[in-house]
Amino acid sequence: MHPAPSVIIFTTFSGLGFGLLFWLGLGVIVPTGWSAFIWFAMAYIFAVGGLLASTFHLGHPERFLKAFTQWRSSWLSREAICAVATLLVMALYGAGLVFLGSQWAPLGWLGALGAIGTVFTTSMIYAQMKTIPRWKHWTTPALFLSLSLGGGALLAGQVAVAVILLLIAGGIQAFAWITGDARLADSGTDMETATGLGFIGKVRAFEPPHTGTNYLLREFVHEVGRKHAKQLRILAMAFGFVLPVIFLMLPFSHWFAALAVLSHIAGVLALRWLFFAQAEHVVGLYYGKR
Repeated sequence: MHPAPSVIIFTTFSGLGFGLLFWLGLGVIVPTGWSAFIWFAMAYIFAVGGLLASTFHLGHPERFLKAFTQWRSSWLSREAICAVATLLVMALYGAGLVFLGSQWAPLGWLGALGAIGTVFTTSMIYAQMKTIPRWKHWTTPALFLSLSLGGGALLAGQVAVAVILLLIAGGIQAFAWITGDARLADSGTDMETATGLGFIGKVRAFEPPHTGTNYLLREFVHEVGRKHAKQLRILAMAFGFVLPVIFLMLPFSHWFAALAVLSHIAGVLALRWLFFAQAEHVVGLYYGKR
């Protein structure tokens, strides 16, 4: 699929923001006053900023309120409801810490549950798509959740937990790549099933369906050279997981902590680009692009 910058920013930074809100809600950090304001401001900048970025990929951003009405059938709608509810609950929890110096623990636990629920609903927007076999797999929600929790722990300064979760996320990502590369071929979908002409024998694309491009080709057919994908995967793993873990294992320094965060963000941005760029939508078969 076309790796639109808006969805890359959305899935990267909203995951980090809600991951940080999760740890704040659990009470691993209990700041008060201005310190609490700074912690919650950072979490909200990531979470809300990512959500706002996602609206730029909508065909009609002015109709975003309709996203809240289809919760019975749409994971996008469930995500929107879950995100707003979580942000409201955590705003109340944060207000208690900022203005009253009081920790309303049950409210924080509810917000933490909502934060992880929001990330899960985001992941299911992609994991439920039968037309993209690479995404329709348990590794998609597992990766979204582990990256969010690991990145949130990194931002929250929970070194030991961050190291463990980042290593787990790196392992899940490697497994997702190894198994995902063959998932379209193993799905049983091919040119014959895409065109419905399999009953006459082997089908190949003789001419494209039209002389110019169209919406389907722009949005759902994006091809990445194998050599470039391999190089980018190595860089993404190095920046997203290896370097942050190395920085965290060194004697504590604010510089090392900042480098770990920046390296992780750069790596996740690359991972998200690959997540969309290498998503092989079955519509590409109809155009002879797979």
